Amino acid sequence: MISDFIRPDEVAFLIALGLSILSGLLMGVERESRHKDAGISTHILVIMGSMLFTYLSVRVDAGSPSRIAAQIVTGIGFLGAGLIIKEGVAVRNLTTAASLWFAAAIGMSFGFGYYMIGLVATLAGVIIPRIPHLKESIDSAKSK
Repeated sequence: MISDFIRPDEVAFLIALGLSILSGLLMGVERESRHKDAGISTHILVIMGSMLFTYLSVRVDAGSPSRIAAQIVTGIGFLGAGLIIKEGVAVRNLTTAASLWFAAAIGMSFGFGYYMIGLVATLAGVIIPRIPHLKESIDSAKSK
């Protein structure tokens, strides 16, 4: 009965869309908790967009879906470059730019149907930006 309403490939799309939203939300919350420019909406849109481009490229151009994938990598790299700011000797937003680039890769994994890889990568994308700041906590604890 439900198969009359929704096709199996549409179920796969809805799963990928839901995972994209969840992953973008998690990664965006991490960036917003640091008061960064690219937050929840940006990460959700990057993951959903790359997922959709990938999903459609597999179904429309099944013989060469890597062509779209290559363009996603380049396009998001350009977007991330616009976020990076140099102030004197300091560089800001480098991790946020890398986070968007990584988010696009997560979206591509969902678009190709590799849901577990995308979820594990999301977890890494939320945890890894916190690692450098552990050193600062240790240094401040030692100085007390």
